[in-house]
Amino acid sequence: MPSTGHLDSILIVLVAALISVPLVQRVRVTPVIGYLLAGVAIGPHVLGLVKETHNVELLAEFGVLFLLFTIGLDLPLRRLRAMRAYIFGLGMGQVLTTGVVIALVAYAFGLPAQMALVVGGALALSSTATVLQLLVERREVTEHHGRISVAILLFQDLAVVPLLALLPILAGGGTDVAQALGLAALKAALAIGVILIVGRLVLRPVYRVMAGTRTPEIFAATNLFLVLFTGWATAQAGMSMALGAFLAGLLLADSEYRHQVEADIQPFRGLFLGLFFMTVGMGIDLGRVVDEAWTVAGIVAALLAGKAAILFAIMRAFGHRPRRAGHVALLLAQCGEFAFVILGLAMQLDVVTRDAGQTLLPAVAISMALTPLFAWIGRQIDAPATDGSDGMAPSLDDEKVELSDHVLVAGFGRVGWTVCQVLARNNVPYLAIDTDPERVQRGQAAGMPVYYGDAARLPVLQAAGVTRARAVVITLDQPGTAERAVATIRAHDATVPVVSRARDGRHRKNLEASGASAVVSEAVEASLQLGARVLRLAGTPGEQVENSLEEFRRDDYALLDTLLSDRDVAARAAEDGAGGNVAEAKWLSRRVFPRRRSKRTRRTS
Repeated sequence: MPSTGHLDSILIVLVAALISVPLVQRVRVTPVIGYLLAGVAIGPHVLGLVKETHNVELLAEFGVLFLLFTIGLDLPLRRLRAMRAYIFGLGMGQVLTTGVVIALVAYAFGLPAQMALVVGGALALSSTATVLQLLVERREVTEHHGRISVAILLFQDLAVVPLLALLPILAGGGTDVAQALGLAALKAALAIGVILIVGRLVLRPVYRVMAGTRTPEIFAATNLFLVLFTGWATAQAGMSMALGAFLAGLLLADSEYRHQVEADIQPFRGLFLGLFFMTVGMGIDLGRVVDEAWTVAGIVAALLAGKAAILFAIMRAFGHRPRRAGHVALLLAQCGEFAFVILGLAMQLDVVTRDAGQTLLPAVAISMALTPLFAWIGRQIDAPATDGSDGMAPSLDDEKVELSDHVLVAGFGRVGWTVCQVLARNNVPYLAIDTDPERVQRGQAAGMPVYYGDAARLPVLQAAGVTRARAVVITLDQPGTAERAVATIRAHDATVPVVSRARDGRHRKNLEASGASAVVSEAVEASLQLGARVLRLAGTPGEQVENSLEEFRRDDYALLDTLLSDRDVAARAAEDGAGGNVAEAKWLSRRVFPRRRSKRTRRTS
């Protein structure tokens, strides 16, 4: 059991986080600032409630691992290829140019070459969390400036990996910066090669087995083991544990398990990363910041102006018009949360002195706090002129950011598969999720956008774009899971149409009570299809059979007729001989996505 002293420190840290983060969110400031302020308040330099940070530093280091893991998880290779012009053009140009300029300025002010290199790399990065939050809140992610900003941030996230791998080498006493960089690149390349080769051969079979157990605890434990094991492996090779965590995420980025893995890791990442930022805040001497207020203010002004000017010049060199270049430059002018990660670890390894870190960390925090103001100024500059496409075709692998106005299909059994086929034949974008790894594997092998994930988990639904979906179709054959999925969706979004299949009358009532917009009873539909077949064999005209079925359905499914009446999509009815579940699925798709009559049909009628 932990000693009461350790428990006291952890309790104080958690209480400080619970108080500070909601307060800063009320003024629409990133939670990172709240964690930093909480750390400053309870640290040894202010209230002194936590005098030793060693008790929480170990947990805080896990935050860095999980952060790098989720970065790798969000970078499938196909996504990188789709955005390569901006990522490896603008992104690389911004990081290299800004990093070199800041490093040269720092060196001119007397910092050693190794320290100047780390400072330049850390301060060249922008705040992914803050910028993406602003873009999502204002629905600007898919706008031209939003896509450019996301691409630059993606390369900055990639640049974190070699920077963190470089720190242990510089801490080992190396004086030749070029040699250190070359050694870091060589080791990183070797580690990436070995881990990727082994991971490709082993990882998917292991996850297939773990997912097949249908035990969420085992699946989550597999994720934690993967992060920690790859981190340990790279640490044994003399590199950063964060590099291993990034590679682990990269291995799963193209897999069908990505959404569920991210949902399982997200709570750990948020908690431990918050602890990391609090430990950084505990190390900030507020009294010294006050004494050096003019120095800190000068650094903030120089960083914001210098980074914005450099990015503006790079964008103009790439042919972007001045207004858009100014908008993106102001949006990304701040320093980011990775500066805390890099500088914090560098201070622990004595690569960056405490004095320099104490001056730079407050400047980074202040620059992040000014992001909403700079973003507003950028919007005012870019508002008079907006153009259309940026030439970056959206990719389905980018569905967390790009996919919208699609149908989310929860369940990929026979009914779900048929619904997806009907949608695909009528060019309706969709995304399906299922917890059966064999179904997911078959769907992926057929080129269908099917992912492993629990539809009752909100993070999985968010990753699948539930808030941007035109409708959700629940085809799950487990009544309890279907009801939880409907309740989760409805609690998160009160407007999206949710249509579900029901096993029987009681299940239908439960689904309606959970918030389903409409429910299709599989027992009723199977009976109707059977009756229709009998009527046709008895010689009843087809039109009369259809009218009879529609009349029977009218009372039970009247609500379906009003759903999505303005959607310009179509789906064909089932063939006469279709069996129970398949016919039910095709009828459900036809009712949710009614066929628009052609001009010719309208003229003749």
